[in-house]
Amino acid sequence: MTNKNFRVIENKWIVLKDGTRLAARIWMPDDAGQTARVPTVLEFLPYRKRNGTAPRDESTYPVFAGAGIAGIRVDIRGCGESDGVIDGEYTPRELSDAVEVIEWIAAQAWSNGSVGMMGISWGGFNCLQVAALKPPALKAVIGIATTVDRYNDDIHYKNGTHLSAQFSWAATMSAYESRSPDREIVGEHWRDMWLERLEGEPFFIQEWLSHQRRDDFWRHGSICEDFESFPIPALVLAGWADGYRNTPLKAVTGMPGKAKALIGPWVHKYPHFAYPKPRADFHAEAIAWWRRWLCDEENGVEVLPQVRAYILDGPKPVRWREADPGYWIAKDAWSEPEMLALSVNASGRLTHEPASRAGGRAVLQSPLDTGTAAGEFFTLKPDTQMAGDQRLDDAGSLAFDSEVLVEERLVLGQPVLKLQLFSDAPLANLAARLVDVHPDGTATRVCFGVLNLAHRNGNAEPTALDPGKTVSVELVLDACGYRFAPGHRIRLSLSSAYWPLILPPPFDAKLDVELDSMEISLPLLGEHERIDVPEPANPDPLPHYETLEEGAAARTIERDVLNGVTRYKVGEDTGLNRHPGNGLMSRDVTEQVWSIVPGDPLSMTATIVSLCIIAREGWETMTRSTMTMACTGTEWVVSEHMQAFHDGATVFDRERSARIPRDHM
Repeated sequence: MTNKNFRVIENKWIVLKDGTRLAARIWMPDDAGQTARVPTVLEFLPYRKRNGTAPRDESTYPVFAGAGIAGIRVDIRGCGESDGVIDGEYTPRELSDAVEVIEWIAAQAWSNGSVGMMGISWGGFNCLQVAALKPPALKAVIGIATTVDRYNDDIHYKNGTHLSAQFSWAATMSAYESRSPDREIVGEHWRDMWLERLEGEPFFIQEWLSHQRRDDFWRHGSICEDFESFPIPALVLAGWADGYRNTPLKAVTGMPGKAKALIGPWVHKYPHFAYPKPRADFHAEAIAWWRRWLCDEENGVEVLPQVRAYILDGPKPVRWREADPGYWIAKDAWSEPEMLALSVNASGRLTHEPASRAGGRAVLQSPLDTGTAAGEFFTLKPDTQMAGDQRLDDAGSLAFDSEVLVEERLVLGQPVLKLQLFSDAPLANLAARLVDVHPDGTATRVCFGVLNLAHRNGNAEPTALDPGKTVSVELVLDACGYRFAPGHRIRLSLSSAYWPLILPPPFDAKLDVELDSMEISLPLLGEHERIDVPEPANPDPLPHYETLEEGAAARTIERDVLNGVTRYKVGEDTGLNRHPGNGLMSRDVTEQVWSIVPGDPLSMTATIVSLCIIAREGWETMTRSTMTMACTGTEWVVSEHMQAFHDGATVFDRERSARIPRDHM
């Protein structure tokens, strides 16, 4: 494949010191190694370069190559066409493999010796983690939807609560890593490679559930453990609609001399094709970043504002968020914001005015199916994966409204809730939501926070509640950038359940909240500059592949009132698609069912069935994985059934299960 100024190497083997071959796809400027030595950008992922990330790779790396920057997409060990078996996420072996790849790149005749690393989600995580290992050739990183704290800002746990995304992601990884390599690349030993993967694939959910508190397992790879030694410049991006919204501000707080933040309204996608709009010209941002740090070009990126953020201006929850109203602001230097404290007055209103506080207590015992309007932890589409109208969840919550606002309130940062309460059970969860109530009553979730009350004093050493004993609680909500407009109200909603986003503890706890102790502090935007962030010129930057069979999506909430069961169902079918260049066909189908009986936390169950197809004319591989989750008062109970088929014949069939003790959860 050629172009007027770059060429594509469809597969290049990078051989590691132990003999493992990693499969790489390379976009190379035409003059690289001939009249020029060029910088290189690495993306290191388990998501298959041929039929996984190919659309977004093909939207970006040709642009980089056209600008004189080589791009290398490498499948990590055991993924795509690379040898071996994956051994977990962000493991020491994965990170050391990445360091070897960087060394390989820097040693090539076409390389100028400077390497950048970038990625979204997994690739955003490991680029920060690899940078912390300080490979000499790695000069800068760009992390999108990434984390600096693997325990509190990923899909596993959040302030000690058990995120349902942990189980759904374990099912996704089980399905993803079960897929066969492409025989066109690896040759006739593809089947042996496939069977080796199927046999050796980790039981992800068992490992993750074995670490329910913030121990060394989660400290590994969490660069917040040692911000001061982070060695290189990092551009950190996120979207308010995504679960990784906290990271940019945490990065600039922890390493102000190294990090720059850019936060838009987006879901979990690269910002040049993300929704809701407006988008950002990621290619221009990235090329400037790479030229400065990989080529020593004096282009001024080091004096970019430390924080650029999109301030949402009253978006309403709808079935498809094409674009969100708002505007871009910049803060040259980020510092901890001034906080505006709101308390509940004697009339039950949120107010910042000095006034007599509400006395007495309020009882909080939410129905266990409160939370069905929460959306997903990380969102891939701007539809019902995003939080819906909060009036549904407010019905099972304690809700406190301000008076109608006379003047705007601008916030940027993480709100903080403080209160005192006591519980009738030793374990309980607390969820808090900051909500914008529109004049017509529509309720938009601005941000939320969750806390396992056993983790009220920290996530490393949880302690159960003493029923009936009052405790002081501080809950830091997720970051937000928002304008509360005149004519709107600010609402604080509290619930003791937020299902299915977080899973319930073993008790249907009743909380008594001391109203005069309750205070929600809002981070004020403060001094800022209104700016423009250029949008990409191409409104449709992703390549279009051949659709052989259309896909579909479904999301329903079923309340079986006769049997008292609530079911949350999700279906995703990518359709059958064929890459026009390499001819590989693929399809992924997932069905999830989460169920609970309000009033019975031990009734919680989940079942996820995933079907993955990889095919060429006259050759097809398929895997079907079924994962289940249930609980008792003392254990999490999980199972997996993996089946693999070649041209319709069964080649692998395994069942495994585990019972993991609940640890203050």
